[in-house]
Amino acid sequence: MSREFELCPGRRVGGEQPCFIIAEIGQNHQGDLAIAKRMIRMAKDCGADCAKFQKSELEYKFNKKALERPYTSKHSWGKTYGEHKRHLEFSHDQYRELKKYAEETGIFFTASGMDEMAVEFLHELDVPFFKVGSGDTNNFPYLEKTAKKGRPMVISSGMQSMNTMHQVYQIVKPINPNFCFLQCTSAYPLQPEDVNLRVISAYQSAFPDIPIGYSGHETGIAISVAAVAMGAKVVERHVTLDKTWKGSDHQASLEPNELAELVKAIRTVEKAMGSPVKQLLPCEMACNEKLGKSVVAKVTIPEGAVLTLDMLTVKVGEPKGFPPEAIFDLVGQKVKKNIEEDETITEQAVENLENHVKKVKC
Repeated sequence: MSREFELCPGRRVGGEQPCFIIAEIGQNHQGDLAIAKRMIRMAKDCGADCAKFQKSELEYKFNKKALERPYTSKHSWGKTYGEHKRHLEFSHDQYRELKKYAEETGIFFTASGMDEMAVEFLHELDVPFFKVGSGDTNNFPYLEKTAKKGRPMVISSGMQSMNTMHQVYQIVKPINPNFCFLQCTSAYPLQPEDVNLRVISAYQSAFPDIPIGYSGHETGIAISVAAVAMGAKVVERHVTLDKTWKGSDHQASLEPNELAELVKAIRTVEKAMGSPVKQLLPCEMACNEKLGKSVVAKVTIPEGAVLTLDMLTVKVGEPKGFPPEAIFDLVGQKVKKNIEEDETITEQAVENLENHVKKVKC
């Protein structure tokens, strides 16, 4: 079982802790502060644990030619990619306002720092944990500097190999033990055949001392719920107020009703995981009393007879007698009284039951 650590104040992840659910607002706020606040409130109302954004210092994330590249997509907010990104990027003061609003709303607030200077700002903003987006997971200098800040880290693994993830582990672990990996495939929307949920199990085997989670870009909630059943301790999903809005992430995002259903389904699955001990449960007693079967005499059995298998059968009997699994133990036992055909075999009717009774009671 993965070790636990405190991801946010008072909220631990890993071990037997409940799954931590991140509502990834990203840049689905359309560059509008009021919409961003509505989305924070939506995430809280739907039961998510954290509202997350994406923070970039554009000149540190992109080179000049990338920012000057023409951007003619239907999702564009400007003629160049730089204009597009600037439209969607909130200022430092706006981030402070959003964090304050999240605190007033009662939900944890953080962001992916998309470059080293963004991480510096988020550290100053005092976010509870850093999210490392898939695009920076193989950015080893960035990882080392981020880990040295001492805040917990959630590291996505889209576009990476297992070899790279081993390198990431070896870089981060000695500096900062409080981190987890998320299985992720960086495609929007993500097709089921590219999800590869079995990587969760591979990560659990390769990195048994850290929690493992899932960051999904698929449509619907079924795959994310399955990830929790496989042991994901953190789940991140993009969210939106309207999938038809302009922007490439909206189609792979959950609308409010879907996010609420996801949270509900995850909490239901967590309850259903239950105990690994298989036993008759109190909730099954009524069914067992009504339909549970007993060993019954197939023929009339005279007092003193030694039981053989062809004397016995199994039926729903009244009163209750020996359970069906005891039938082979009864073979070779002597009966103390006459037993009528179709009569339940009870303890009072059979000799030498001391060892057998102990077995049944266990």
